[in-house]
Amino acid sequence: MSKNKTKNQKRARIKALHDAQESYSTVPHSFVFNRGQVGKNIGQLVVDMRRAMEPFTAKSLKVRQKNVLKDFVNVAGPLGVTHFLMFSKTTSNVNFRLARLPRGPMLYFNVQEYSLIKDVVSSLKRHRMHDQQFTHHPLLILNNFGMQGMHIKLMATMFQNLFPSINVHKVSLNAIKRCILVNYDPETELIDFRHYSLKVVPVGMSKGMKKLIQERFPNMSKLEDISELLMTGANLSESEAELDGEHNITELPQVYAGRGNMKSQQSAVRLTEIGPRMTLKLVKIEEGLGDGKVLYHNTVQKTEEEIQEMLARKEKQMKLKAERRKQQEKNVAMKKEQRQEHKKKSLEGIKKKQKQLIGEEGDSDAENPGASEEQAAAEISDDEAEYYRQEVGEEPEEDMFPTHSKRKIKGQKSPQPLKKRKRSETRKVKPARADLPKGKRLKRDKEPNFKKSKKAERRTDRPGVPLKGKKGKFKPSFKRKAPFSGKSGGSKPFKCKNKK
Repeated sequence: MSKNKTKNQKRARIKALHDAQESYSTVPHSFVFNRGQVGKNIGQLVVDMRRAMEPFTAKSLKVRQKNVLKDFVNVAGPLGVTHFLMFSKTTSNVNFRLARLPRGPMLYFNVQEYSLIKDVVSSLKRHRMHDQQFTHHPLLILNNFGMQGMHIKLMATMFQNLFPSINVHKVSLNAIKRCILVNYDPETELIDFRHYSLKVVPVGMSKGMKKLIQERFPNMSKLEDISELLMTGANLSESEAELDGEHNITELPQVYAGRGNMKSQQSAVRLTEIGPRMTLKLVKIEEGLGDGKVLYHNTVQKTEEEIQEMLARKEKQMKLKAERRKQQEKNVAMKKEQRQEHKKKSLEGIKKKQKQLIGEEGDSDAENPGASEEQAAAEISDDEAEYYRQEVGEEPEEDMFPTHSKRKIKGQKSPQPLKKRKRSETRKVKPARADLPKGKRLKRDKEPNFKKSKKAERRTDRPGVPLKGKKGKFKPSFKRKAPFSGKSGGSKPFKCKNKK
């Protein structure tokens, strides 16, 4: 039974892993990064937006100044990234771009106002933010996007596809810990981006009962009976008062995490802002990743004639580009054919030469057609070596005039290398000193080499001045002190000359 249980556990684990991989690959993923020099505050805004987009985003994405948009597109394909959120900064304003991969569109926004997470949290008396909230994706809430206008509908679709879809019948309420609100104001044409932490508390009971459920026992010293605590809620501070109403009270279809949140019971949903906060304004919408035609522009309005003229110019550019590509492919094919013809002619010429060599010199030259060239090269090197001997009067070195190695001809035996002599055969054996007759010594290989003094060197520089000694060689003279003889006169130096 244990083996079967282990097998079943392995199968269940493999199935769960497979389902998790499928679900992870089907949900949208995003890259949040900046382009160009943005400064410290915009850099922190990029980090806070990554925090809001977790867990389906690259939390620790490294961006270099050398990276271009094409680098991110090449990496996004294998990783399954579907959206880019890009921030940039100019001297006048901050820009935000939202792009859909791989073919667009791209939305350009102007960031009117923004607040970081640290700014929002520092303004609250009590904030609710912990790591468990970021293990699941946030719930997206769109407001006032049902108005007429293709650019508004496209903008709503882009924000909606930025997060995973939710199946109402299968969703678990405990997985919803955060929500992102995107509100559109039709009068000002501004978009408010807010990020909230979600909390559910039970309603329909007194504050004293809530404290008992939360294991926070109030002070009951002034009460006569516990019913006063449960019914009236006495001795409670005004800061603990909660403003719940019809706008946030709902009936739970499931059991929610928290004491008192039971199924089919009324509970209040409370939101606490955790940031970041942005106020955006749509500038324009383009096809593709920033290289297509403009679908919508907020400030520039074109007439129908201008639009048709722009489309005609774009179509002309596309046709010209296609013609250039076609001509380039044609040139490549023509060059390939020319190479093939040249190769064919070269092979035919080689075959003709081989046939001529067979008719004139025989089969040996046909088998080795490069032998004549090698022989000519060897004769040239021999002539150069002979010329060097005549002019210089010495034998040239081995590496000075290298000869080409000849190919091995079929049927000809390669010359065998000379056998190395043994060391004992080449070494000269010197006679022992005891075997020589008296008065004879071994001859040295080299004559003693006397060093010339500086005086002799100076004399050799003057032409016509003979050197001392026999046969023009200089024999140095040196002084030596005689041994002490015991007389008061001391030792006298004397010259010692070489005997003839």
